Amino acid sequence: MYRSHTNGELRLKNVNTEVTLCGWVQKSRDLGAMTFVDLRDRYGITQLVFGENQSEMAKDLGREDVIQIKGTVIERESKNKKIPTGEIEITVTELTVLNKSKTPPFTIEDETDGGEELRMQYRYLDLRRKPLQENLKLRHKLSIEIRKYLDSIDFFEIETPYLIKSTPEGARDFVVPSRMNPNQFYALPQSPQTFKQLLMVGGFDKYYQIVRCFRDEDLRADRQPEFTQIDCEMAFVDQEDILNTFEGMMDYLFKKVKGITLDKFPRMDYATAMEQYGSDKPDIRFGMTFNYINDVAQNKGFQIFDDAEAVIAIVAEDCSTYTRKELDKLVDFVKRPQVGAKGLIYVKCNEDGTFKSSADKFYNQEDLKAWADKCNAKAGDLILVLSGDKATIQNQMNVLRLHLGNELGLRNPNKYAPLWVYDFPLLEWDEDSKRYHAMHHPFTSPKKEDMHLLDSAPGEVRANAYDLVMNGTETGGGSIRIHDKATQALMLKHLGFSEEEANAQFGFLMDAFEYGAPPHGGIALGFDRLCALFGGQETIRDFVAFPKNNSGRDVMIDSPSPISKEQLDELYLDTKPA
Repeated sequence: MYRSHTNGELRLKNVNTEVTLCGWVQKSRDLGAMTFVDLRDRYGITQLVFGENQSEMAKDLGREDVIQIKGTVIERESKNKKIPTGEIEITVTELTVLNKSKTPPFTIEDETDGGEELRMQYRYLDLRRKPLQENLKLRHKLSIEIRKYLDSIDFFEIETPYLIKSTPEGARDFVVPSRMNPNQFYALPQSPQTFKQLLMVGGFDKYYQIVRCFRDEDLRADRQPEFTQIDCEMAFVDQEDILNTFEGMMDYLFKKVKGITLDKFPRMDYATAMEQYGSDKPDIRFGMTFNYINDVAQNKGFQIFDDAEAVIAIVAEDCSTYTRKELDKLVDFVKRPQVGAKGLIYVKCNEDGTFKSSADKFYNQEDLKAWADKCNAKAGDLILVLSGDKATIQNQMNVLRLHLGNELGLRNPNKYAPLWVYDFPLLEWDEDSKRYHAMHHPFTSPKKEDMHLLDSAPGEVRANAYDLVMNGTETGGGSIRIHDKATQALMLKHLGFSEEEANAQFGFLMDAFEYGAPPHGGIALGFDRLCALFGGQETIRDFVAFPKNNSGRDVMIDSPSPISKEQLDELYLDTKPA
């Protein structure tokens, strides 16, 4: 037996107990007559004491050495209230060094001196740190509770294939060459979408899977080339059934994992979200919604506003005391290439009832009061205004709103504000390909009342689609699916597929619809994002055991990497340089 106890469980009740412990040396303090060593494992830290006769044993111990000790639990004179084992320590009688360690390239403590790239290169060392271990513990607990909840309401967990057929819609596929089928390729699934629909046809009316998915797309803090989603599908349901089911799951998870009861899940249609927040995933933890002031701001000789499709204002409450330097920083912020605005107009609503604007040359006090009235701004507030093409300005103002929310401390990570956004457009126009693409995927059903618009105004057709948004992050999305062959064929036609292409890509699904496919729908929730949300962080990397960097590389194992000419030849791949 390597150990009798872990390094996180011994307490005063264990005093005088003979124990055997194992772990890593966190730190060692040689005080001459005595040596103190902090021994760490994933359960905690226990202090070891090497007395005058034992200090010689500990003199060569280095950070991260793996050791085994035997000794006796005693009460600690100088107690450490910061750790659970801080009332006891172990007087060591026997030491065995199980493995010596090189000096690690960064400190393995809660606060480390290692940069992100270095820590990813030595991820196995980074994983010894308590914050990452707590993150992965949270991930484990969430997965257990998700399974408990879905099992309690009769969902089956069913695995679907990882080697599937490549499809042209959505993000780029990762492809896998087949040695047994020369010049043919599998794709790794972007989601199990068609398989879960086929399970509904197969009579499994409640399916879920915590499943790995793959997308060859540009990366960011909340995106990885391989990711995990909670994939779910239900038959004989409408949109309300699905929303209620997964509201229940989220409420259950917050109560079980965080001890929090969520408020109601408000609903907002896509058009309202874009009009009020400029985003289909609005953060509703704070106000600062959009005000359209064209009628009071235009036709006053200020060409920037007069020529604009939209003049949009937001109100930063109690910010009229902003200095010129602070206002200039906001102007610089919106002018950054990532935002792209040409400028920013402000109006200070002074406490004495007067107004001070960066456009005073064109607007008098009466004009500016009309702006304030339109925006419901009070004395002490600051009005910020952008103008231009409506869609562009909505996006820019959304970025400014979120920036101000961060600056003013309005985006409290310990406050959770869920929201359902629904009635998304079915199709969106792509300028590069000069055709419509499915906003979600080709299997999302159009709203029946909009079907007549497919030929005349395809961009106005709404989808039976919905997203679960939490704190300004899309946590998951889904839709009611098409479940008959005729509608699916019509949808593919409007997406630019010929009849032959549609049959080649999706004929198996449309054939299945001819054998009694039930009405069905589902949702996929981003499990990595959910973990980060519960952990109060924005990046998902520290909730994934072995993540990739921004270039999609695993710098620890140096992947992706070249393969041998023999492997390439076996796969019938051209070995000539690109």
